[in-house]
Amino acid sequence: MNYSSLIIVVLILLGAGYLLGRNRARAIAGQGVKLHSLPTHYGALVALWTGLPPLLLLLLWALAEGPVVDHLLVAQLPEAVQQGSSADIQLAISKVHNLASAAGVGAVAELQPAVEHLVALESRANILHSGVVLSLALLGVAVTWRRVQPQLRARSEVEGIVRKLLFASSGIAVLTTLGILASVLFEAWMFFGKVSVFEFLFGTSWSPQIALRADQSGSSGSFGAVPLFAGTLLISAIAMFIAVPIGLMSAIYLSEYASPRVRSYAKPALEILAGIPTVVYGFFAALTVAPVIRSIGASWGLEVSSESALAAGLVMGVMIIPFVSSLSDDVINAVPQSLRDGSYGLGATRSETVRQVVIPAALPGIVGAVMLAVSRAIGETMIVAMAAGLAANLTLNPLDSVTTVTVQIVTLLVGDQEFDSPKTLAAFALGLVLFLVTLVLNYVALKIVQKYREQYD
Repeated sequence: MNYSSLIIVVLILLGAGYLLGRNRARAIAGQGVKLHSLPTHYGALVALWTGLPPLLLLLLWALAEGPVVDHLLVAQLPEAVQQGSSADIQLAISKVHNLASAAGVGAVAELQPAVEHLVALESRANILHSGVVLSLALLGVAVTWRRVQPQLRARSEVEGIVRKLLFASSGIAVLTTLGILASVLFEAWMFFGKVSVFEFLFGTSWSPQIALRADQSGSSGSFGAVPLFAGTLLISAIAMFIAVPIGLMSAIYLSEYASPRVRSYAKPALEILAGIPTVVYGFFAALTVAPVIRSIGASWGLEVSSESALAAGLVMGVMIIPFVSSLSDDVINAVPQSLRDGSYGLGATRSETVRQVVIPAALPGIVGAVMLAVSRAIGETMIVAMAAGLAANLTLNPLDSVTTVTVQIVTLLVGDQEFDSPKTLAAFALGLVLFLVTLVLNYVALKIVQKYREQYD
């Protein structure tokens, strides 16, 4: 039985355990005995002990089965392969897996014993883990069903299990973040072992191409990331200059001035912008906005690049408007009506109430919306790649072609690359910089939120 079928069977047993536990509790209560918890709590307890242990075992089995099977398979490979490098062994194991799954082209006589051994191992493993998992599920049903008694504190036990599951979920999220950070730090450390930190952070020339031979020009590459930082800040600033005022004013209008009928149509129409794929925005920027900007610049005697930061920033700003408007609208609507009524009672007009009461009270949420929009702008890739280009130019002229950190990360990791070369490792160094920038933005937003929350709590 494969894993998907086994999971379905376990879920069916979980549902059956819930019904058995609940019905047993109801039968006991029908005899006039007072239960400690509700019948649904007893059913949930039986269901949890029926499903959680088998699913956890199945997860651990799935993680460990592949490495264990490959380790046992090495002994069946030809002697010449076993004495080779680890790469040769992994290649041979991959061929064996392909032949065993009938994905290989033609049989290899020297690998046939390994293929037969793999088929036998997988067959025995399927029988073994299916039997163990189903037996554990049935055992959980039987044991927990017998525990259903009036004095059993089912609610407390269920809440304890759920609390542990929530803690494990949060722990997985934290460990995942730490794992990502550790991998980025390790690769960035390897990069800074080849390229100095000073050159990376303060260099003004970005050309990460590494020549194949030492006598070729530019064989050492140039890893000055200042042009990338400047391009990222330039495009993000243009986008935020468009998104923040329009988004914030849209939120104020929808929450404070618009009638319910207008709001019911305008808010969904505005949020449609968030559902458009970024590649569509990229096409729109490259095929429509950029030519318009170039023609307007030519009519004014300005030299405008065919791919400019202005085109990418304008379209990106339009894309980010829903992030600011929707979140700001929700935050403004959450401001207590009593604050507005108090302001009106003191003789303030609606505009004065919005400026001096509503916006300051909602400022922590608005700052959070703006920080989210800034992070979205910094992390955008497709629009920049299609409308702003790939040229790492150090300029603050929005009419020139620039590139960003995220675009260069994608460019460096596209195709077959050696992960020990400075060119590939530079992507991790850029990712580390983005992580640190995001961390600083979150810290600033947190301080602003704390400052104004103290005034309005």
